[in-house]
Amino acid sequence: MSTLILDQKLQKVADKVRNGERLSIEDGLVLYETPDLLTIAQLANEANLKRNGNKVYFIENMYINPTNVCEAKCAFCGFRRDPDEDGAYTMSPDELLHYVGARMTNTTREFHIVGGHNHKVPFDYYLDTIAILKKNYPNVTIKAYTAAEIQFFSQITGRSVETIMRELIDAGLDTIPGGGAEILTERYRAIMSPDKASTDEYIENHRIAHQLGLKTHVTMLYGSIESKEERLVHMQRVRELQDETNGFMVFIPLAIQPKKQSASIRRRNSAMDDMRTLAISRLMLDNFPHIKSYWINIGAQLTQLSMHYGVSDIHGTLVEERISHAAGALTQTALTRDELIWLIQGAGRIPVERDTFYNEIKVYE
Repeated sequence: MSTLILDQKLQKVADKVRNGERLSIEDGLVLYETPDLLTIAQLANEANLKRNGNKVYFIENMYINPTNVCEAKCAFCGFRRDPDEDGAYTMSPDELLHYVGARMTNTTREFHIVGGHNHKVPFDYYLDTIAILKKNYPNVTIKAYTAAEIQFFSQITGRSVETIMRELIDAGLDTIPGGGAEILTERYRAIMSPDKASTDEYIENHRIAHQLGLKTHVTMLYGSIESKEERLVHMQRVRELQDETNGFMVFIPLAIQPKKQSASIRRRNSAMDDMRTLAISRLMLDNFPHIKSYWINIGAQLTQLSMHYGVSDIHGTLVEERISHAAGALTQTALTRDELIWLIQGAGRIPVERDTFYNEIKVYE
C-alpha cells in the first residue's frame, strides 16, 4: 500500500526503497530532514514485514557486569569507577556465581556480559569469568565483551586480537555484543571516547570475529554531539562490513542517557528522533536481518510503537540492567517474559521467543 507523498525528495527515496535499491547517505539525510515521519514509518514497516513478516523476537537473558573499574573515561558514561572510588567493584568467582545463581531461571538462555576496562586484573580474569559460567551453565549462550573490550585485552597482553578471540572462544565464548561502537567517526570518538578502540579497530575486530565463525551484534549510541550525517556514516560502515562478511545478526540504535535520573526532559532524546532513527536504520541497513528496539533506553511504550517503525526485535528480560541506569535511564531494570509478550501482542504482532542466534524457541500465536 502506498500513500500520496507531498515531499518530492522523499518520494524519490520511497521509490528507491520499494524498487529494492540501496539508499545513499544523501537519501538518509532526506529521511532525517523531511517532516513526514509517518511515511518513513510506513516505508520501514513495509521493509520489515517483507523480511520478517509479523514476527517480533525476544529472549530470556541475564545482564552481567563483572566489574565497573575502567581505565577509559568516556564522556557519556555514568557506570565506570576508578579503582579506589566509592562504588567500585570487581566480582570474585564466588560473587559471580552467587549473583547469577540468585537470578537464574530454568529458561535463561543467554548471559550478556560487559563491564569496565579494568586494568587492575589480568586477562585471565576475563577468561575465567567465561569459563566459570560455561562450566556451571553449559546450556546458556555466552555473549561477552565488546569489540572495544577485546581491543583493550589485546593492549594489556600484547597479543593480537585474533589470538585473544581464539582464547575467549576456547574458554566458552559464543558471540560478542555490539557495545563500544558509539558513533563510528573519529571526530566523535576524539571528543566522547578517546580512550577506547578507534573506528577502524572496532570494525576490524568484528571482521575478525566473523572470520572466526562468530555471529555478532552492533550498536549505535545516538543523541549527543554527532551530526545526522555521522549517524549515516556509522550505518554505512557497518553495512559495508555486512556486505563483506554477513556476520551481523542485528543493529541496535541506543538513545544516549543523561548522567542523572533527575536530568531535565530537554537533556533526553525526543520520541520523534527515537522513532525516526529506528525507521531509518531499517531502511539504510538493507542487509541486516533485524533492527532491535532497546526498551531499557526508550521505554516500554515507545518500544511497542517501534514495531511499526521497522523493528523486529525488542531484546529481552535482562533481569538487572546497570549501565544505562547508571547513566540516568528512567525505565525498569527488567521485564518478564509475559510483559514482553504483552507488548508485542499489543502492537498486533506475533511474539517469538528466540535464542541468541534467532532460532525460534516458541511462537506465541
